[in-house]
Amino acid sequence: MGALMKVIDAILFIFFLIIAIAAPLLDAQTCLPSNIFPDILVHLKTWYTHEYGDYLVSQKPHFFVGLIWVELLFAWPLSIASLYGIVSGKSWFPITCLMYGVTTLTAMVAILSEIVGSGKASDKLLQMYFPFLGFAVLAILRGLLPHSGKSNVSGTRPALVRKKRA
Repeated sequence: MGALMKVIDAILFIFFLIIAIAAPLLDAQTCLPSNIFPDILVHLKTWYTHEYGDYLVSQKPHFFVGLIWVELLFAWPLSIASLYGIVSGKSWFPITCLMYGVTTLTAMVAILSEIVGSGKASDKLLQMYFPFLGFAVLAILRGLLPHSGKSNVSGTRPALVRKKRA
């Protein structure tokens, strides 16, 4: 089980690292003015929108902007905390994974319901969004698995047994 946990943690580390970098640089452009971002990031987002046909990013429907705010204010800090938790082997890492996974799964269900139901999504766009659904499920599963660290998770010392004197 230990090797499987290390593989899952490595996959999640890469995913959390991508989120920690992309959320403030790219996703934040959905709800903040573009003029506060460097031109290269604005062009990258414009290229992505045209290349993948992501109409949610270009049209900015209110539910999508709200989900991006949730990502920036809640999920992004959780991704940073999870990165720290993985690297330092913290006992609370499964909890941050569970919270991140549930938040992202909820957002992905709403987004995927829209893009699949609208009929506007290309296969390329679906291939961009579905991995996030998979990572959310993986984060939830990791959150439900026990902590793999070697530290004493409960934080209590073992009780000393005293012998009665006769």
